[in-house]
Amino acid sequence: MPQTKTSYKVKVNGYEFEFDDAEIASVDFIRKTGTEASIIHNHQSAIASLADSDLTGKKCNIELNGCSYEIEIKDELDIRLEQMGFNSVSTKHIKEVKAPMPGLVLEIAVTEGQEVKEGDRLLILSAMKMENVIQIQSAGKIKKVYVKAGQAVDKGQIMIELE
Repeated sequence: MPQTKTSYKVKVNGYEFEFDDAEIASVDFIRKTGTEASIIHNHQSAIASLADSDLTGKKCNIELNGCSYEIEIKDELDIRLEQMGFNSVSTKHIKEVKAPMPGLVLEIAVTEGQEVKEGDRLLILSAMKMENVIQIQSAGKIKKVYVKAGQAVDKGQIMIELE
C-alpha cells in the first residue's frame, strides 16, 4: 500500500511556506537540550532554540542563529477545516480565562482596559513545578483581572474577564 504524503503550511513572520514529510526528513536535527537543537540542511548548520510555544495553537517563537521567528504550523486537517470555515479559534469569543489547573500565579502580563491580540501572554501559572504561559486565543480587551502575582488559584477559577 503506498504511503500518503502529509503536507504542512507554516507561517513564519507572516510569510507562508508549504512542505511535506520528505522535505522534513531531509533535515538533520540534533537535540542539544530540551529547547535547543543543531539543524543541518543542504550542508549548512544552524543553532535553533525554542523561546516560547503554544502547542494547542501550534504556534511558537524560535531563535535561529540569533534571529527571532514567529511560527504557526498547520497540518492537512487544520488546512481542510479552515477551507470549510471551521477555524473555531478565530470565531470563538472568549469572555473568561479560567485556571486550567490548580497553581500559583507567578506573573500578570496584562492590565485592565488593555487590548490584546491572539497569542498574547496573559499570565504565568506555576503548577507541578512547571511554569505555564497562559495566552489569549482570540483578540479582545481586558475587563477585569481577578488575581495577583503570588496568589494561589484552583482549577476552573476565573483569573481574567474579557469584554
